[in-house]
Amino acid sequence: MPKSVAIIGAGCSGLAAIKNMQDAGLTDIVCYDKNDQIGGNWVFTSGESHSSVCETTHIISSKELSAFEGFPMPDHYPDYPSHKQVLAYFQDYARAFNLEQYIQFNTAVEQAVELPNHRWHLTLSDGTERTFDYLLVANGHHSVPRWPDIPGTFTGEYMHSHSFKTNRPFAGKRVLVIGAGNSGCDCAVEASRVAESTAISLRRPTYIIPKFLMGKPTDTYNALLQHLPRLLRAPLQKVSLQLQIGKYERYGLKTPDYPITACHPTLNSELLYRIRHGQVTPKAGVERFEGQTVHFSDGSSAAFDTIIAATGYKIAFPFFEPGLFDFENAYRIPLYLRMMAPGHPNVFFIGLVQPQGCIWPLSDLQAQLAALHITGICPLPDNLEQLAEAECDEIEREFKQARRHSLEVHFHPFADKIRAQIRAAAGKRPAVPVQERN
Repeated sequence: MPKSVAIIGAGCSGLAAIKNMQDAGLTDIVCYDKNDQIGGNWVFTSGESHSSVCETTHIISSKELSAFEGFPMPDHYPDYPSHKQVLAYFQDYARAFNLEQYIQFNTAVEQAVELPNHRWHLTLSDGTERTFDYLLVANGHHSVPRWPDIPGTFTGEYMHSHSFKTNRPFAGKRVLVIGAGNSGCDCAVEASRVAESTAISLRRPTYIIPKFLMGKPTDTYNALLQHLPRLLRAPLQKVSLQLQIGKYERYGLKTPDYPITACHPTLNSELLYRIRHGQVTPKAGVERFEGQTVHFSDGSSAAFDTIIAATGYKIAFPFFEPGLFDFENAYRIPLYLRMMAPGHPNVFFIGLVQPQGCIWPLSDLQAQLAALHITGICPLPDNLEQLAEAECDEIEREFKQARRHSLEVHFHPFADKIRAQIRAAAGKRPAVPVQERN
């Protein structure tokens, strides 16, 4: 009997999942998405809705390393495409492989229950129910904001970067951004264009890396170093960065005391520029709130009209029963290859990974491997639990301990690891043909 597959989410990872299930010869595929179009958080909305990009978002990985397998981004795209161009690319991908025929829009999965035989029973927002042999979870992990735990009460406007869509509401205001990740730096840069003043609070030293190194997109430059021994690669990355920007202390920042690759990278060329132009002021970590006054850990304080908490997201699966895959506050997430769950052979997580690079090429590889498991070509490993725990150990060795790093991977080694399993399972495959682009 043909295998039935349900996919949750029609964003970048969901599209990769559909395409690879189709390539594997599966026909009973249904992808459920609560929105009315493909693209997930790459569909910009100006108001409160799903978790979407902001008005000025560009990707932080280069177009060369941000493509689905066999489907490059158009030649006329810039090094770092805008969110509109990225969405158009996903739409082209869906059209090229006729993926929308499998998508049921405006339909949320309200409940997903694992049956004793490991099949999955879904309850849907349209009032219907259906049971599937396999479930692919591709709903992303940037939808439920994580707020900082800070004593006191702030009586000004307090929002999460999740709600930052445009800088216009901050005109003439005193703005503080908490967090110096990619979202935090973007919020600070954009707010500083119109705000009376903008500050950014960093709890700890952070590598803020320009989007170009030695004239190349940063990830492309780093890809060239992958063939070097690690003992040589790490110092070369650090020297290259210092040659590019100088010492962080010149920007009022502290130099991190850990390797560049031990923490999720923050790529932003404009923040350092705007700091040196007096448009953004670095501040220490926030100690407490008192009305509209913010007290910082270095003993200083200042008043603000608006605080933007760019403090990340919780890993949330509201459709699962409580306690099942409860990763919200976990430092260790026991999934092998960030996709296979010990004891649950008929569910695969696609795109539940935080790479030092682009997510969807890895989602593509994960979906290829999932298709091999579903079609029986590649049985699940007998020691899945041991492999998952060993992978958690590896993450703890490679990265600074933090919830944000529970899904962290080095892009190229992780991709190579999945490719090796695909090759071992399916034999040497012919090269995937490149889809012709207009």
